[in-house]
Amino acid sequence: MADERVLVVDDERDITALVAYHLAKAGYRVTTAATGSAALEAVTAEPPDLIVLDLMLPGRSGLEVLEELRRRDESRGVGVILLTARREEADRIKGLATGADDYLTKPFSPEELVLRVGAVLRRLHAPPSSAGGTILRAGPVTIDRGAHTASVDGAAVELTRIEYRLLLLLAERQGRVQTRPQLLESVWEAQADIQTRTVDMHVQRLRSKLGSAGDLIETVRGVGYRMKTERPK
Repeated sequence: MADERVLVVDDERDITALVAYHLAKAGYRVTTAATGSAALEAVTAEPPDLIVLDLMLPGRSGLEVLEELRRRDESRGVGVILLTARREEADRIKGLATGADDYLTKPFSPEELVLRVGAVLRRLHAPPSSAGGTILRAGPVTIDRGAHTASVDGAAVELTRIEYRLLLLLAERQGRVQTRPQLLESVWEAQADIQTRTVDMHVQRLRSKLGSAGDLIETVRGVGYRMKTERPK
């Protein structure tokens, strides 16, 4: 952990100091920035392993910063946890769809943030699964575990890191129902009582990106989701 760097971006000094203190106490190397532009400059100078990013920033918003991070080659794989005082679902959905790994709504527990940071970093550093070989197929969907890519009928599908992990898990467990708590624990490494609707948001986005093959992901009412082995006729 001593070599893992976390950049905290927030224009509220008290929050920045509190978050930085708890992360440093947990053993992370912490740097801070108060604006979106300063954050992007810091990432250019030395990309961190993870960024704790407030959405409400002066000048360039946190969402604009996130979009820029995901466009850049050097920061595309950096973990991002969003902080927001907004409670509207649209903000959370947009941030997750843009490529955020997780989010917390203010006010939040610093201890919970440290746990979320650790969970995201573990996911980022986890080696790809090799069970059953490199190539995994589910109907028209092909997943290359080694390259971390997916395609439908041979056409590449652009997925965020979380969408890829979700698709891979469902494909590895074809035909078996996965509850929302199971998916949260396996894909997000979160407890079942934290943001279970996050699963529904990502499944909706994943289905949309898979096009007609999205119907392979079946909703099991009141339980969770299951991936079928064949495209519905």
